[in-house]
Amino acid sequence: MAEMGSKGVTAGKIASNVQKKLTRAQEKVLQKLGKADETKDEQFEQCVQNFNKQLTEGTRLQKDLRTYLASVKAMHEASKKLNECLQEVYEPDWPGRDDANKIAENNDLLWMDFHQKLVDQALLTMDTYLGQFPDIKSRIAKRGRKLVDYDSARHHFESLQTAKKKDEVKIAKAEEELIKAQKVFEEMNVDLQEELPSLWNSRVGFYVNTFQSIAGLEENFHKEMSKLNQNLNDVLVSLEKQHGSNTFTVKAQPSDNAPAKGNKSPSPPPDGSPAATPEIRVNHEPEPASVATPGAALPKSPSQPTENPAGSLPSREPSAAEGTFAVAWPSPTAEPRPVQPSEATEVAGGTQPAAGAQEPGETAASEAASSSLPAVVVETFSATVNGTVEGGSAAGRLDLPPGFMFKVQAQHDYTATDTDELQLKAGDVVLVIPFQNPEEQDEGWLMGVKESDWNQHKELEKCRGVFPENFTERVQ
Repeated sequence: MAEMGSKGVTAGKIASNVQKKLTRAQEKVLQKLGKADETKDEQFEQCVQNFNKQLTEGTRLQKDLRTYLASVKAMHEASKKLNECLQEVYEPDWPGRDDANKIAENNDLLWMDFHQKLVDQALLTMDTYLGQFPDIKSRIAKRGRKLVDYDSARHHFESLQTAKKKDEVKIAKAEEELIKAQKVFEEMNVDLQEELPSLWNSRVGFYVNTFQSIAGLEENFHKEMSKLNQNLNDVLVSLEKQHGSNTFTVKAQPSDNAPAKGNKSPSPPPDGSPAATPEIRVNHEPEPASVATPGAALPKSPSQPTENPAGSLPSREPSAAEGTFAVAWPSPTAEPRPVQPSEATEVAGGTQPAAGAQEPGETAASEAASSSLPAVVVETFSATVNGTVEGGSAAGRLDLPPGFMFKVQAQHDYTATDTDELQLKAGDVVLVIPFQNPEEQDEGWLMGVKESDWNQHKELEKCRGVFPENFTERVQ
């Protein structure tokens, strides 16, 4: 736990909380060394073990269910793509085209309905079921702290009673503290003794309902999908009957040295003499470079600009001026046109300044390049001077508390049960910071300050506190 209270706590209350934590730490050390007895409740410990097992099983089931839903979504997309391919290859004059399109639409609707029902009847139920665990887990942890307080008060009272020099005032005060600590502990203990067995027994009905819902949804889905598949099969059988007598010839592309279509090379005579066939000559000699083959493009010299494909960026060549780049538009015959600052920025990959945003030392080189190249756009890149970028601005460091590690967002409301805990509402953003003493961090608890409190007060001592990690989800 932390050594700070929540907002508005007085200095006296903070001191009391610090003293309480020191007392707990001392009591735990004495118990571990065997110098102080510890109150044990084996039945409750068994309930806690069952609770942890139930939470582990539920978390795994939730994870696997989300994986299953993601697989259903992926299968839906794959089925949709397959049906789109069928619609594209199904020619308009083929019989059953409208039926095939209708089947594809029904197939898509069936997948969407199946996925949505899984979310409503399985995943949301799963989330509701697991939503009760964080609160109970925090109460179990708090019960453990109150049990240490009770043992400490009991030992203090007993030591005063057995002292040689008795102080009746101290004994009376210690007895009062013991009764108070015992009452707080027993109230929490009784509530958990009733809730934990009930929660453990509820798992059976929950698992039955969850898997029954999944099985029933799958059964109905596959029945409807089977009908659609049978209808599609009937459509394709009808298409096959209509075109079954037609011959679909696969035509191969002729090669350079293959004989013309219909002119097959005859087999040689049995006596081995050459067959009397027309002579076919194939000239593979390269044509002179100066003769242009009809329909073929002339080879381009290295200095000739290449065509710019539609939508691509112009090529970039370094200019003679130091620190500048000349961006040449590919068409050699195009008339020069003014370039907008947004276009110049886009050419430079969206990270360079436009031509009008040049530094004074760069203007002369830029103008020289522009005057010698009428059809170019000259961009000046920011020069790096003394490790900083001229014309640029570094983003300011975010105003965050010292030691900030990451952000979390509350997924559930949490009511603070101690002065050093944060009060959370679902949606609150908390800035997580380290404990001042890592050894005092309880498992499952984090130290932090609500972002709204930090932005308003900027005072870590008044705003920070601890909160249960399982009530939140990391967002940054």
